[in-house]
Amino acid sequence: MLRYPRFDPTMISIGPLELRWYGMMYVFGVVSGWLLGRYRASKPWNKMTPAKMDDFVTWAIVGVVAGGRLGYCFFYNAEYYFHYPLKVFYVWEGGMSFHGGLIGVLLACWLFGRFNDMSFKEVGDFVSPLVPPGLFFGRIGNFINAELWGRTSDVPWAMAFPGAGHLPRHPSQLYEAALEGLLLFVIVWWYSMKPRPKGCVGALFLLGYGTFRFMVEFAREPDAHLGFIALNWMSMGQLLCLPMMIFGVGYIWWAYRNEKVTPTVWSE
Repeated sequence: MLRYPRFDPTMISIGPLELRWYGMMYVFGVVSGWLLGRYRASKPWNKMTPAKMDDFVTWAIVGVVAGGRLGYCFFYNAEYYFHYPLKVFYVWEGGMSFHGGLIGVLLACWLFGRFNDMSFKEVGDFVSPLVPPGLFFGRIGNFINAELWGRTSDVPWAMAFPGAGHLPRHPSQLYEAALEGLLLFVIVWWYSMKPRPKGCVGALFLLGYGTFRFMVEFAREPDAHLGFIALNWMSMGQLLCLPMMIFGVGYIWWAYRNEKVTPTVWSE
């Protein structure tokens, strides 16, 4: 068993002001996506420009925060927030959902496209390769916060997390950082560097994330207040990933049979 490296949650403290590592992970995620987006937009590609990418960052932040918060409240604790609706706005108490954030970003992509003469598929294909680095930093933030830990295990790299008892557990946050962050980035970025049918880059992202998250959920402890919600083994995260995987496979199959291959991304 490995020893969990206890982190000081405060990165910098100046008087009463504190800058926490968890919050900085969100900043790192946004900045990495923005810089990668500007790099891609600087290439001779479609309609996205560095200036438009600067504008899109604001749309994306609003989509992630609003969608992530509302998604958590609806998917993971609907009854509680039904009785205490003002608690939805208590973001400092924690509670964000990737799937809710995804819905928020999809809505942001649609609205941004309407105001910038771009189709929803064009915006989605451009943005999809920029998301995994943010997921990587987010999961590192979960690890630093010692939250969303894994199930008990006897693997050599298992850890006892503060607040989770003395039994060793999978560091599932690191599994997700590696799969949903690093590996998914490599796959989607590489795939996006060749002409593809419109929408397929975004569909591959949905398929890849859904698959990796579904896999890691077998090592991740289910939410205590939910447990397994289907078939005595399926978690809420896995249930929400099913439509992502089904749509990803179905759309890619349909697009390659029916859509003309067009350069939806930049090429050298």
